[in-house]
Amino acid sequence: MRIFWSSDVLSQGIFMLLENKREKSMNSGNLNNKLGYLLTIIVVFLAGCATTKDQSASTKEQNKTTAVDVAIARTGNLSSNLNYTGSTRPIQEVSVRSQVEGRLLNLAVDIGDRVQKGQRLGQIDDSILATQVLEQKAQLAALETELSRARIQVNNARLEVERLKIENQQAKNDAARLTLLAREGAIPKQQAEVAVTNAKTSGQAILIALEEIRIEEKAAANILNRIAAQKSVLAQQQRKQSFAQIVSPITGVVIEKVSQPGDLITAGGEIIKLGDFRQIKVIIPVSELEIEQIRSGKSVNIKLDAFPNKTFTGYVSRISPIAQSVTRNVPVEIIIDNPEQQINGGLLARVSFSNSNSKQVIVPESALSEESGKTVIYRVQTNEQESSSEVVQQTVQVGQRNNGKVAILEGIKPGERFVVKSSKPLKDGEQVNLSILSE
Repeated sequence: MRIFWSSDVLSQGIFMLLENKREKSMNSGNLNNKLGYLLTIIVVFLAGCATTKDQSASTKEQNKTTAVDVAIARTGNLSSNLNYTGSTRPIQEVSVRSQVEGRLLNLAVDIGDRVQKGQRLGQIDDSILATQVLEQKAQLAALETELSRARIQVNNARLEVERLKIENQQAKNDAARLTLLAREGAIPKQQAEVAVTNAKTSGQAILIALEEIRIEEKAAANILNRIAAQKSVLAQQQRKQSFAQIVSPITGVVIEKVSQPGDLITAGGEIIKLGDFRQIKVIIPVSELEIEQIRSGKSVNIKLDAFPNKTFTGYVSRISPIAQSVTRNVPVEIIIDNPEQQINGGLLARVSFSNSNSKQVIVPESALSEESGKTVIYRVQTNEQESSSEVVQQTVQVGQRNNGKVAILEGIKPGERFVVKSSKPLKDGEQVNLSILSE
C-alpha cells in the first residue's frame, strides 16, 4: 500500500524525532551519534517532500478526467401489464325514429324490456295517412273503369272492321257480276260503275276502322301505364301508413324512452332507444406511446366492479386510425361475449393487456440524454495498452419505458459498455475515469 504524507504531518514528526534524539545525545555526549541522527532526519524529510509532490501531480490529473459509472448492456423484458379503464356499452345501439309525422298514440314496451326483431313497439296516429290511402285507391278504381271502357271500344272497333270486310267482299262480288252483265248489255253500264264505286268505298271504310282500332288500343295502353303509376303511388302511401306502426329493427333491450304517448312526433323524430347486449364493447383510450404493443384480435382480461370475483375475457376488435387531437390517445374497441346478457351498460371496466414482448436491450433511464433533439447514450471504449477509456456518443431508438428502465430498439448491442452516470456532462471522444462501481 502506498502512503502519502502531508507537509504538516511530516514536519511535526521530524520535530518530535529531533527532540527525542537531542535529549539522548546530550545524555550520551556522543558527537557521532548526533551527526547520524541528523543525517537520517534529512533523508526522511527529502523523501516526504518527493512523495508529496508526486501525490499532488496525480491528484490534479485525476481531477481533469470525468468520473463515470459504467455498466454492460444486457437483454431483458419489460414485462408489465398495460391497464386502462372504460365503460361497458352494448355492441349495437339503435335509435328508433318515426318515418311519418303524427301523434304518438301508445308505447307497448318500457325500459329494460327485451324485444325481438319485427316486434311491435308502439303506434302513431295514421288517420290522415289512411284517408290518403283511400283517395289513391279511388283514383286507381277510376282508372281501371276507364281502361275497361277503352277495351270495350277496341273490341267494338274490331267488330266493325269485320262487318266492313264482309260488306266489302259483297260489294266486290256485286261489282264483278254487274260489270259482266253490263258488258253483255243486260244492264246499263252506269249501274255497273256504281257497284265498282261501292266496292272501293267499302274498302276505304275498312282502313278507317283499322286506324280507329289502333287509336283505341293506344289509349288503352296509356290507361294501363297510368294504372301502373297509380298502383305505385298507392303502394307508397300504404307503406307510409305502415310506418305509423313502430316495430323493432333489432333483437335487443329497451334502454331509453325518448318520447311519450301524446307527443307530436315529426318525421325523423326519436321515439325509443334499443341496445343489443349479446356482446359488450368497451372503448379505451390508449397512449400513442403504447399503441404499438396492441394488435387487433389480441386477448385481454376485463374486471368489472359489478362482478368483483369474476374476470371476463375479451379481444381487440378495432383500433382507430386517428388519435385524439388533444390527448394523442388512440381509441381501441374491446369486445366481450355476453350470451347470458348479465353485463349491463355503463359499468366501469378495467382492461388489462399482458405484455409478452421479445427480449430487448434494457438500460436505466439515467443513461440517456437529449442532444440536438435526439436520444443518445455514451458507449465506453477502453484501450488496454494505454489503460485509458473514452466515451463515444451513440444515437439510440427507445421503446417502452417502465420503472426507470428503457428498452433500446436500435443503437446499442448486448455486451457493449455504456455510461450509466457521470460526474459532469460528457462530450463525444472524452477521456473518462471508471469508478469502482463500474462493471
